[in-house]
Amino acid sequence: MSGSERTADERERARAERARRRAARSGDAVPDDDGEAQPTPQPAAGDEQLPPEQEAPADAPVTAAPPPEPAIEPAAAEPPPPPSAPPPPAAPSDDGGSTDGGSRGRPFLARGAALFALLAVIAAVILLIRHIEKPAAKAPKGPTIEHVTVPEGKTRMQTALLARAHRLKGSYLRASVRSPLLDPATYGAPATTPNLEGFLFPATYDLYAGSTSTRLVEEQLEAFKENFSAEYARRAADLHETPYELLIVASLIEREAAAPSDRAKIADVIYNRLHEGIPIGIDASIYYAIELEKHVPTYTDELTEEQLHIDSPYNTRTHKGLPPTPISNPGLEAIHAAAYPARAGYLYYVLAPNGCHNDFFYTQAEFEAGVARYQAAEQAHGGHTPSCPGR
Repeated sequence: MSGSERTADERERARAERARRRAARSGDAVPDDDGEAQPTPQPAAGDEQLPPEQEAPADAPVTAAPPPEPAIEPAAAEPPPPPSAPPPPAAPSDDGGSTDGGSRGRPFLARGAALFALLAVIAAVILLIRHIEKPAAKAPKGPTIEHVTVPEGKTRMQTALLARAHRLKGSYLRASVRSPLLDPATYGAPATTPNLEGFLFPATYDLYAGSTSTRLVEEQLEAFKENFSAEYARRAADLHETPYELLIVASLIEREAAAPSDRAKIADVIYNRLHEGIPIGIDASIYYAIELEKHVPTYTDELTEEQLHIDSPYNTRTHKGLPPTPISNPGLEAIHAAAYPARAGYLYYVLAPNGCHNDFFYTQAEFEAGVARYQAAEQAHGGHTPSCPGR
C-alpha cells in the first residue's frame, strides 16, 4: 500500500476520533472501542476549542492524521472571598468613573455639588463686596450741641453778645439780674445789688442748640458755686473783707493784669491802698462806669481828662474804697489771687513800656518815673498803648 493511501482501519479510527471530538465539544458521552459510551473529557481552561472537522468522503485520499490536540481542561473556579471581608471599592476607570456599574452616576453628582458650592462662594463674595461698598446708613441725627465759651473778665453786656451769637433764646441781660439758684446776699452783698455781675463764672458750656439764655446763666451760677469754695470765704474773713468784696477785688484784678504774674501783686496794691485810705485809682473801673453810662458792651477809646473825673461810684480815682459791684466776671486764678495777695508792700503800678506786664513801685516818685517811661513808649507807638510782642 502506498503512503498516500489509508487502510479501512485507519479511516475508521479517524472517524472515531472525529466523533469523540464532536462529542467532547457537545458534552455527550464518547463510545469506546467496545461500543459503550464513556464520559467526554472536558477541555482544560485555556485550551483552544477546535472547530469540528468535516468528515471526509469515503473515496477521499487518506492523508496522515494530524497529531492529537491537547485536551482542554475546564477552568478551575476561584474560591469566593471570605464572607466577613467587604468587597474592595471599585477602582476608578480611565475616564474618571467607577468600574462598578451601579456607581457610574456618582461622579456627575459630585461634580454638580462642587459646582454648586463654588457658585455659592462666589455669590457670598459678591454680596460681601456690595455690603462693604454700600454707604452705611446714617445714624439718627441727635440734637446739635452749642459750645458757648465765656472768657474770663467779660461783663454781663459782653456775655449777652455771645449768647446772641449762639442764638440762645431770650434776653441774657434780663436772665442775669436775678436767679433762684444764687442770692448775692449769701456772700455779703448789699440788698441793693442790682444784678449777678461777678457771679457769672467764665468757662465753656455745652448747650443744646436753641437753649435759652436763662439756661446759660444757670450753668454759670452752678459753676461759680463749685469753684468759689468755703476756702475763699475764710480767706475773705482773714483779709477783713466779705466774700462779695473779695469777688470785687478779683474782678478788678481780672481786668488790670497784663500777665499772670501780675495778679497777686495787683491784689497787694489794692489791699495796701484800702488799708491806708488811698483811692485805689484803677482805670478799669472807670471804663466800666462809661460802659454802663453809654450802654455799650466795650469802650476802648483812651480816657479823656473829663472821663477821668466822671461822677460815678465806679470812679476809683475820685472815690475811696471798692466799687459797689464787681466790674467783670473773674476766673478762678483771679479769685485765688484776691484771696492770696503777694504781701510785697506795693502801692503803685503802671504798664511796662513793652506792654507785656505791669511795673510795681513802693513810692510816688518811682511811680511817676514809671509813668514817664510808659508815656514815652506810647508816643513812640503813635499815641497808642504798647502791645506786647507775640500776643
